[in-house]
Amino acid sequence: MVDTAAQDQAVTGDVITTADGVPLKVSLKRALWQRKKTALLLVAPLFFFILITFMIPIFDMLVRSVDNSIVETEIPGVVKALADWDLDSEELPGEAAFQALFKDFKSGAEQKTISRLGRRLNYELSGMSSLFRKTARKIKRLDTPESAQAAMIKLDKKWGQLKTWRLIKRESGAFTSSYILAAVDAKKNTDGSVSMKPEEAQIYLTLFWRTIKLSIMITVLTIILGYPIAFLMAIVKTKTSNLLIILVLLPFWTSLLVRTSAWIALLQKEGVINDILVGIGILDDNNRLAMIHNEYGTIIAMTHILLPFMVLPLFSVMKTIPPSYMRTARSMGATSFTAFRRVYLPNTIAGIGAGGILVFIIAIGYYITPALVGGTKGTLISNFIAHHISTSLNWGLGAALGTILLLLVLALYILYDKVVGINNMKLG
Repeated sequence: MVDTAAQDQAVTGDVITTADGVPLKVSLKRALWQRKKTALLLVAPLFFFILITFMIPIFDMLVRSVDNSIVETEIPGVVKALADWDLDSEELPGEAAFQALFKDFKSGAEQKTISRLGRRLNYELSGMSSLFRKTARKIKRLDTPESAQAAMIKLDKKWGQLKTWRLIKRESGAFTSSYILAAVDAKKNTDGSVSMKPEEAQIYLTLFWRTIKLSIMITVLTIILGYPIAFLMAIVKTKTSNLLIILVLLPFWTSLLVRTSAWIALLQKEGVINDILVGIGILDDNNRLAMIHNEYGTIIAMTHILLPFMVLPLFSVMKTIPPSYMRTARSMGATSFTAFRRVYLPNTIAGIGAGGILVFIIAIGYYITPALVGGTKGTLISNFIAHHISTSLNWGLGAALGTILLLLVLALYILYDKVVGINNMKLG
């Protein structure tokens, strides 16, 4: 009887081959590569989706937070002429720098692009935007002068001031730290040194602290409120549990804008909650609670909106804990509270960790709800990022704020990994 394996392979010396004469190692490698290629093709759509919608935008944000190429693009001659000029010099640059300035301005005014540079430099020194617009408007009518220095100073006396030239020299590089410094309420002085802004002018450090504080408070509140809900869902019958899951998911079927608007109707001074409290005599009509357009409104509304993100990970973990654990602990003499604290709670740490980090990361970057119910005291750093991107058009500062927020989240994520352990986080 002929062995089946012998029909599929032949031995030539020490090399084992398949029936078609291909070495077995080569054949196995081809099969393995074919499987890998199939797996890569299946993963490729997701990879490119993440690359295009996630990785590239983040990379673009990181670049924009330090990008300063507009200066070299708009006034290349001036940048080259100032290469040998000392930033600490007490004398204006030479005639060559003014000649280059005249030519670059003339070209930029004709192409109507020079005002963009004025807006960029205005972030560093107030009045630069109007200086560039005024100069661009007047220089169109001038021919190349014998003395460009006299002509430019005649157009505007600011061209004869050292602080204007020091600013251009300081910001003439392809990259700048000005946006990052502004994002932490610092600034560059005319001599290139760095100093903090006056305390009354500091905005962003306060916003970062408020964002972290409120995000932590919202995360803690969702744990406190979500834990008993998830526990109840885990111990009741399947039919009742399914009904409770539907109730937890019900807010997702309603527009976020509608849910936030509902909280405005509930929390405002003339709203439903205050009317009830006044109606039953707990509050006087002149002492209604201010629960909206402040931190309280942001905390209440965001806790409600993010609560399902805590309940679902907790429920998925609690459902896997056998009820026999608690019965065994009580049969060995532990009280219900001790059994819960020593047996049940440690087994739910993975769900608490998963829900906590999920809620915290969502909360730290939330935008719509704080914008509607936060007022001036309850807005988060994300609202100012959106403002700079869409309203003030200071994309560099918006990108710098986003970069710092990203680094802050990564730092807290690493801290979480050290304290809790990311491997202990489970969604089910």
